[in-house]
Amino acid sequence: MPHKHVSVPAINIIEQEKDFRVELAVPGTTKEDFKVNVTADNELVISLEKHNEKEDKEEKEGHKGTYLRREFSYTSFQQSFSLPDDVDRQKISAKVENGVLTIALPKKGVTPTQPVSHQIEIK
Repeated sequence: MPHKHVSVPAINIIEQEKDFRVELAVPGTTKEDFKVNVTADNELVISLEKHNEKEDKEEKEGHKGTYLRREFSYTSFQQSFSLPDDVDRQKISAKVENGVLTIALPKKGVTPTQPVSHQIEIK
């Protein structure tokens, strides 16, 4: 039976002079586990999906074949935030380092353009 963990990671939102930063601490994750999207409704959507599979093989004397034990764990969550009007949606960037996802949301000083939904590449 797969274990399912739906724990929301620690999230920090930091406002600086030139940008906002969103930080999520999720140890053991890589950039492949995350998706970051900006919707047409001006929302930042962060999704995490991670599958872990552990396999133990053991030869038992007197038995034919191999005893196999598998453990699955599955972590997933989704979090969305409304973006402030002064965020430059086209310049949002994201990266994962040491299990921490950091999303930079630069502020803009220009006239807003029509919102378009798009996905942010995670570096």
